[in-house]
Amino acid sequence: MNEMLTDLYAAFNRRDIPAVLDALAPDVSWPNGWEGGVVHGHDQVSAYWRRQWAEVDPTVTPTAFTTEPDGRIAVTVHQVVRDRAGTTLADQTVTHVYRFSDGLVAAMEIR
Repeated sequence: MNEMLTDLYAAFNRRDIPAVLDALAPDVSWPNGWEGGVVHGHDQVSAYWRRQWAEVDPTVTPTAFTTEPDGRIAVTVHQVVRDRAGTTLADQTVTHVYRFSDGLVAAMEIR
């Protein structure tokens, strides 16, 4: 799963929505870390990212992977968010936690 998640982050950073969606369950639950709340399913996730990328330019790079006792995978990521002019708005480390179903991401949460 670590390799699949690494590929997912690379696709996100390239803004390759179809490649990221291929790794997500059709009814995925995804946090809307930018506007708040949660989005569900490929259409909502895709629309959320398009809105986000129209306003800010986030890059997330995984730096560590750990398996939680319940089987979820926690990924420590270095996150840099810039505005459209290139000014850094955030440069921080966060943790993303993934739950899988049938080899696809079923849910993600931000810690």
